[in-house]
Amino acid sequence: MRRGLICGVLFAGVAVCALAGFVAANEDDIVTGGRLAAMLSAGRAVISSHQTLINDETLGNKNLTGQRVVDEALAIFAQRKGDSVTDQNFDPLDKQLFDAQVASIKEVVDEHQGLINTMGLGFKGFIPSTFARLVNERFEEKVGDIAKVKLTAPEELIRNRKARPDNWEQHVIESKFLSPDWPKGKSFTEQVEVNGRPSFRMLIPEYYSPSCLTCHGKPKGEVDVTGYPKEGKAEGDLGGAVSITLFK
Repeated sequence: MRRGLICGVLFAGVAVCALAGFVAANEDDIVTGGRLAAMLSAGRAVISSHQTLINDETLGNKNLTGQRVVDEALAIFAQRKGDSVTDQNFDPLDKQLFDAQVASIKEVVDEHQGLINTMGLGFKGFIPSTFARLVNERFEEKVGDIAKVKLTAPEELIRNRKARPDNWEQHVIESKFLSPDWPKGKSFTEQVEVNGRPSFRMLIPEYYSPSCLTCHGKPKGEVDVTGYPKEGKAEGDLGGAVSITLFK
């Protein structure tokens, strides 16, 4: 059963707003968007934790299969959410979206086994951000008429043009997330029109952790292992955002 509507209050740390002409954000949309963001984050955490393994040029078969990454990501997801996937209250649409995301994670990792297992090659470029982009693209191929997931960031931090924020994302980043009085970690949701379709949009801020600073920290301008100049950021600075769109 779909739960009730809420407006102008906080639910699970998410600010809920609505434009004139649209109904208030549905609590279920917030849960669905948060779940998709959490699973993507868990998958990225797995890829991040295995960077030394992935870049080990002396080892061939690393046994880092798609199923292994999915299993480890589900374990992280359960730990962070406080319950397992089987305990989640899925409705049919939720289940379709979550299954599509899990399948996308597995397929992307399996399709890159040749790269991951290449001997004689150190840094392979299969980093969390690249992994997430590929997973989101595969997810869109599967259910793009229903939902989309995207990683974006403030315009000046974008390294891949595919991650550039659209007008709505840029506005939320500038007016909300970069505002000194915006509560750190709080997401923003809104009912808006996307390409003529009523849609639920959710933007979740992300901040640099110590592991991010290897590529994004100081000294500013120094070229990192990926070939990009470092941004000179510090732990806790806004580094990006997860953008969720659910078409109504």
